[in-house]
Amino acid sequence: MKTIRKAGLAFASLLFFAISGGAASAQATRTWVSGVGDDANPCSRTAPCKTFAGAISKTAAGGEISVLDPGGFGAVTITKSISIVADGSEGSILSPQTNGIVINAGANDTVHISGLKLEGAGQGVNGIRVLSAGNVYITNTQVRGYITGTAPAGRGISLENSAAASRVYLRNVEITNNNVGVYVHAGATPGVVLLDDSVVEGNKSNSLYLDTSNSSVAASKSNILTPVFLSNGAQFISTGNNFIQGAVGPTVTIPLR
Repeated sequence: MKTIRKAGLAFASLLFFAISGGAASAQATRTWVSGVGDDANPCSRTAPCKTFAGAISKTAAGGEISVLDPGGFGAVTITKSISIVADGSEGSILSPQTNGIVINAGANDTVHISGLKLEGAGQGVNGIRVLSAGNVYITNTQVRGYITGTAPAGRGISLENSAAASRVYLRNVEITNNNVGVYVHAGATPGVVLLDDSVVEGNKSNSLYLDTSNSSVAASKSNILTPVFLSNGAQFISTGNNFIQGAVGPTVTIPLR
């Protein structure tokens, strides 16, 4: 009887590890989406998924979702380190009446977004909303048409970290035709947006809206049009090589080096 019981336990252990190994292997380090894909697919290059939401569940932490061809890939929530790359493929997110991308990852997680077009169609809530992440890198991306509500609602890029410090890096990003271009509302820890070689213009209320003492934006080689709103000790830092038009609160200008 003891021999049978031991054999049964050994079999159960082997079955558990087999199932666990199968679940782990289901997440790939690189997945693919296509305008003609299907979320029932494994998200491989030859059998891509249809949406970012479908692909992210099959992508391992620290992995990459790549866009194979032009298409609209839907809104997505990111809860781990990951890259979404659409450079040269015209990947887009159409998200009226909702958020395009919500990032609610760990305090030490890093998220990369590159080559996307986010369109709120005049009714979007936020283009990219960052609630938590260590670092977020957004490059070669367009965000427009997020106008729902009155300022500071309707934001192209929104950083609203509370429990841990977050940095958002914007490079070669166009943020246009929103209520507010970039919104920073940091809680007890710093929230910093670094704006480089980017355009924030044509936004209906404010290009930048910062309203807490831990909120800051630093800009270099960028066009910032329409007023900049600063309150409660928030800080806007310019390297002195930006084109800024409209009313601006107290600004720190640092010399070029």
